[in-house]
Amino acid sequence: MLALTLLRDPSYRGYWLALFLSQMGTWMQAASQGWLVIELTGKAERLGLVVALQFLPALFVTLAAGVWADRYPRRNLLLFTQGGMALLAFLLFLLIQFGWVRYPYLLVFALLYGTANAIDLPVRQAFTVELAGRARYPGAIALNSFGFNVSRLVGPALAGLLIAGVGIGYSYLANALSFLPMLWALSRTVPGNSERTPGNVWHEALEGIRYVMNERVVRGVVLLVGLVSVFGMNFQTLVPSYARLVLNLDAKEYGFLLSAVGLGSLLAALAQAFSTSIRPHRTLWGAVFLGLGLAGLGMFPKLALLLLSLAGLGMVTVLVNANTTVQMSSPDRLRGRVMSVYSLVLLGVSPLGSYLTGLLIDHLGGERAPLILAMLTLVSVFAVWLWAWPKRGPETTSPCGLSEASPPTR
Repeated sequence: MLALTLLRDPSYRGYWLALFLSQMGTWMQAASQGWLVIELTGKAERLGLVVALQFLPALFVTLAAGVWADRYPRRNLLLFTQGGMALLAFLLFLLIQFGWVRYPYLLVFALLYGTANAIDLPVRQAFTVELAGRARYPGAIALNSFGFNVSRLVGPALAGLLIAGVGIGYSYLANALSFLPMLWALSRTVPGNSERTPGNVWHEALEGIRYVMNERVVRGVVLLVGLVSVFGMNFQTLVPSYARLVLNLDAKEYGFLLSAVGLGSLLAALAQAFSTSIRPHRTLWGAVFLGLGLAGLGMFPKLALLLLSLAGLGMVTVLVNANTTVQMSSPDRLRGRVMSVYSLVLLGVSPLGSYLTGLLIDHLGGERAPLILAMLTLVSVFAVWLWAWPKRGPETTSPCGLSEASPPTR
């Protein structure tokens, strides 16, 4: 397996372990953020606004970040973004511990943290290919997805225990400390050299947009990810609200409920790790599973753990296959910019989805809202499959080795 081969590489192994610890802290903070906002305000719409502001910067900086990822040493950019997020998490820990935290401060924190993350994501994805090498990238994405979803499974549960045991602020401290191994690993990596003469940022960003629009498989995958991200992937708003307002859970139970999403995600990541092929059509099936999980959540609250696991499995099936498809179909010189378009669509629509989810829960209730979101998710899948998805036909192979269907006949 390519994933096991990568773990034998000391350079990549150190990076992967550091990334895993950083993601563990991130999920602990995300779980605590939802609980903190609901405790301070008691309203899902307020939580939706916090999550929306956290993803809003993606609309403005992600495309530029893709250009920077192709222009400047990616390691140096990651040192800046990872260090910035560590500092922000530590500052919020201090505010909580001294009793100074207020809802408006959380809005500012979300905006600043989201700005750093919006720059970090396309740069980190391009850096992964640089570090692993193109031939080993499918193994790298499977390995990274496995680590990401283990952290998604364990992180919220640890956050719930910390909230109940010593207070909510310590999840933010844990996240701040979790960045230190990554900063150390990056400092030991030799920065890559820029191979391009800097030009106009937006002109270069348009090259990535044109590539996505002209590649039919990539275009269909990115469109599907955007729609599903709006309607189906808003767990940071949905789960805390559902836990407090529908199930009346305490902090520890909430942590385990959020971990249920991670359990399904981990199963999907394991399935992908043992797969040797790239199949863009799996994104469609993943979105269907996501929609069914949300629908069941609205009808059968007592099965919430199982249904959130199904939704998590569907979500990661979408994201892993979409990410691999876009990465492996992108030429090296455009990869940062193409991934910035993908990240823009994935993160840039999240403010709308997060706020919409909060509004639906407040106005329709915590049981009806998931049904509406499920219906919109499934309708989106059908619409993309009908009008924007490449129809199956004689198989051809792209220059990057990605199998894709022949053009539609109609």
